[in-house]
Amino acid sequence: MRINVHAGHNADGRVACGAIGFIRESTEARRVKDAVIAMLRQLGHTVYDCTIDNASGVNDNLRKIVALCNAHEVDLDVSIHLNSGAKDHTGNGKTTGVEVYVYNSSGKAKAYAEKVCRAIAGLGFKNRGVKYSTGLYVLRNTKSPAMLVECCFVDDKDDVQLYDCQKMAEAIVFGITGQRVQVQQPDADQEPMAPGEETAVGDNRRLKRVQLGAYYVTSNAEAVLARAKAAGFDDAIIVNA
Repeated sequence: MRINVHAGHNADGRVACGAIGFIRESTEARRVKDAVIAMLRQLGHTVYDCTIDNASGVNDNLRKIVALCNAHEVDLDVSIHLNSGAKDHTGNGKTTGVEVYVYNSSGKAKAYAEKVCRAIAGLGFKNRGVKYSTGLYVLRNTKSPAMLVECCFVDDKDDVQLYDCQKMAEAIVFGITGQRVQVQQPDADQEPMAPGEETAVGDNRRLKRVQLGAYYVTSNAEAVLARAKAAGFDDAIIVNA
């Protein structure tokens, strides 16, 4: 498959950065998005990251996301969000749960949305089901089938206690593909490395790289590079994906 994936809203700490509760929507949506993309690519799918981190506002963020999505010919657009509005600050023993939005009931995205809802509900979240909206900008303006995943509620204590970004990503990937990602185990004959140690040479099939992020905007990449070097990682560089 060819798939667009993006985290909703600007990056955390910027204008229009999403909901804030026990956890922050923008931060967690990006963690889930990164894991989803990595898993899909591991399974052999072509994936484009259409996340926008520093738009001037909500409308600018939405327009830029859609422009990136529509620049690719894909089978599916996936927008990752976390919900809010539960206002369960003490925990009532029940999750408020997951829901997935699509444009209408007749589109190709509906079947994927139903499977993603079931997969996330399988983690223990209430299945709020597939919802339809012609008003959501991303669903209305992307040219490919699109779904907007509201993984769980940032202001529900039970949701947040259950939430795990890796498991959430695994559920989304399984819902889309029907495939489980096999966790890669270390080679038995490979000596363990000290924390922070980097393999400089060797078989490129076994070479592991450490990545701090992937950024569409050059200034964002340069800012992360500067922080890495300030922390003592003098060999850090920027490469084109």
